[in-house]
Amino acid sequence: MESSASIDNINYGSSNGNSSTRLPLSEVVSDCVKRWFKDTLKEAKAGDINMQVLVGQMYYSGYGIPRDAQKGRIWMTRASRTRSSVWKVSDKRPGYNASDSDSDELKGDSQ
Repeated sequence: MESSASIDNINYGSSNGNSSTRLPLSEVVSDCVKRWFKDTLKEAKAGDINMQVLVGQMYYSGYGIPRDAQKGRIWMTRASRTRSSVWKVSDKRPGYNASDSDSDELKGDSQ
């Protein structure tokens, strides 16, 4: 029995005589999120404060990586050594207007 969530379940379709490989959208999105986490972690380890905040958010929410609040706190603590305002976005999902900048808050109020 084949599972639609399995990577082994590759659907072959042909709309114009050419064979094409199709994966379920959920697998494509999951793979992209995991790669986003890996790329972000690399930049965070290199010292990018914005990426440290993002890695912290990803760990807190389990976005692209299994949820781990302790690792989330570690990354937020690391980022807060340079910018203390990062804590106000620690509980936000990554990539969803989760800036810790006061100027972003002001910009949002004027729109």
